[in-house]
Amino acid sequence: MESTNDLVTKNFEAYPDVAADILNVLLYEGKNEIKEENLLASPTETLYQGKKKLRNQLEDIAKYDMADGEIRTVYLFANQTKKDPDMLLRKAGYIGGIYREQYEKKTQNRFPVIELVLYWGKRRWNENRSVHEIFRDKKLPAKTMSYVDDLKLHVFELRNLPEKVRKRFQSDMRIVVDYLAEGNDYRSEQKVVHKEALIKLLRVLSGDENVEDTEAILQEMNVKEEDEISMCELFDQYIRKGKREGKIEGRAEVIPAMIRTCKRFHISYQDTADSIRRELKLPDSEIEENMKLYW
Repeated sequence: MESTNDLVTKNFEAYPDVAADILNVLLYEGKNEIKEENLLASPTETLYQGKKKLRNQLEDIAKYDMADGEIRTVYLFANQTKKDPDMLLRKAGYIGGIYREQYEKKTQNRFPVIELVLYWGKRRWNENRSVHEIFRDKKLPAKTMSYVDDLKLHVFELRNLPEKVRKRFQSDMRIVVDYLAEGNDYRSEQKVVHKEALIKLLRVLSGDENVEDTEAILQEMNVKEEDEISMCELFDQYIRKGKREGKIEGRAEVIPAMIRTCKRFHISYQDTADSIRRELKLPDSEIEENMKLYW
């Protein structure tokens, strides 16, 4: 059974604009090579014959890049939260399964397969990134190694992307990678497109597995997916609605409620303080005292 983390991450990446943005930034240096309207969901499962029965292999996200009605390329996303020394061998299985289907003429045309490993872990990835690296300690003759196909692993450490790379993102993914790099000090006025999916992802990235109330919170705020609104505006709207309906009464309840909700929505420390200042008109000293108490 898939974890909440896996489901939430895949749901976010499945949006065509997010998937296209990830590919354009990480593979094509921010150039608009992949158009979201050309991306179609492709099967994430391939089958192979085991010793006794058919077995399946699953990828997290698979997208066809279409051109003139044919598959131009298939892109695979493999999400990793932990380092995996066998990731290269798993990749060989995933990609081999798709090429096998082309060999068996189960596809209408032939196309290349590209896999990205999106690594969300905190420790740096120091596992092997190529087949040749796996056999480095075997001290095989150079001539032998020259005949070994050198399959490579394309790993992107999302918590360690340089700022110049992060700035190339145009979708909600920009908020995600900036949050991973800067933590609670991150400030953004970028408009959120996929509100529920983004908030759920930010919550699971902070270790919160109980994210099923996100939809109910947004419905309570009367926030729709098509609304143009930033994370800071989302938070302010939540607080104003609560005050109007009498759900938050009195300064003693307002301040901790604002701070708790802000942390749930992953608003930065400074943006939280600014929201309290706008809504409650408190002096800076009192705001800072409460922030230290409830943050």
